[in-house]
Amino acid sequence: MPLEEALTTQRAVRRLKPDPVDDALVLRLVELALKAPTGSNAQSWEWVVVKDRAVKAQLARRNRQAWSIYGWLGRRATRGDAKMQRLLDAVQWQAEHFEEVPVVVVACLRGVRPVFPPVAATSYYGSIFPSVQNLLLAARAAGLGAALITLPLWSTFSVRRILGLPWNVTPCAVIPLGWPVGKYGPTTRRPVGDVVSLDRYGNKPWKGRAAAGIA
Repeated sequence: MPLEEALTTQRAVRRLKPDPVDDALVLRLVELALKAPTGSNAQSWEWVVVKDRAVKAQLARRNRQAWSIYGWLGRRATRGDAKMQRLLDAVQWQAEHFEEVPVVVVACLRGVRPVFPPVAATSYYGSIFPSVQNLLLAARAAGLGAALITLPLWSTFSVRRILGLPWNVTPCAVIPLGWPVGKYGPTTRRPVGDVVSLDRYGNKPWKGRAAAGIA
């Protein structure tokens, strides 16, 4: 699959079939994720591939606990917004069927996140999320559905216990993987000219224009 096609059709796919995913394919996705850069080339990732239903059930319980709060707030805040309600419907479906997802990948980092200076947090998480995006793109190219979620991590202490993580390994992202129930499609985003400033914030000479229309 051409990279641009993967980039323009890769979206959060939460409704997944329970059909198994081959271990070799999952490991290949993680292998491609490892091609992403890390700070100082530390390669400090750790990945936990969860297939055991009992372990998934524990993560699902944490996910539903977080969703009970986030979902309630989200429904109230977006009342009348049909698009957001559909998105929340997908999140709720995922919460209700979490144990049925064939594979759940938990992306972690070795090392404790420094509290100070503030830039330390940026540097820390900057070493994992490029890898997560690589994984999502690789899943798209393979025809798998995937989504980056964090609701199960509202209690990292609990997730450490569930997964047997040592104190110096931090869970950063959860990626449920499986064959999609629905179809992929193009994503809808704001025009690039609306979010890009030139030289100084707020100076938007390309406002309302797409890249293709800028000479």
